[in-house]
Amino acid sequence: MSWNALFGLANIAAMIAWAALIFAPRWSALLSAVLYLGVGLLCLTYTLCLAGIVSGVLDPGAGGGGAASFTTIEGVRAIFATDGGVTTGWVHYLALDLFAGLWIARDADAKGFSRFVQAPVLLLTFVAGPAGLLIWLIVREKRARKTGGKSEPGR
Repeated sequence: MSWNALFGLANIAAMIAWAALIFAPRWSALLSAVLYLGVGLLCLTYTLCLAGIVSGVLDPGAGGGGAASFTTIEGVRAIFATDGGVTTGWVHYLALDLFAGLWIARDADAKGFSRFVQAPVLLLTFVAGPAGLLIWLIVREKRARKTGGKSEPGR
């Protein structure tokens, strides 16, 4: 499979999971599917791609002949200099942003926030993960203090 095809499949999987998270009823089976079939598969894809790139089995051009490193800008640039590096990095973002969105949705439901409040925060998290997470942390603060920080009633 080409890196372009993998990139497209990862995007489609993430979009389906985000659409379900934002618009579908929050049944426990749906939340489990988003966690395991969405986040879990994206994490697995990322892990396999990263291992393949680091070992040189996949995308041997990644890293510019050994220049790949997570400790310098040049090293990170070398990792992202190929389609494999870009795809692997993008899948990383998709997985973590979806995980953050799932946590926000569950936390918002537990704290009694309406879907009208949740939807814009989830959309922002989908588009710009850390910005959406920051907004959620600000929005939830007052209710979190009332419940003593508990994420679910009765716990």
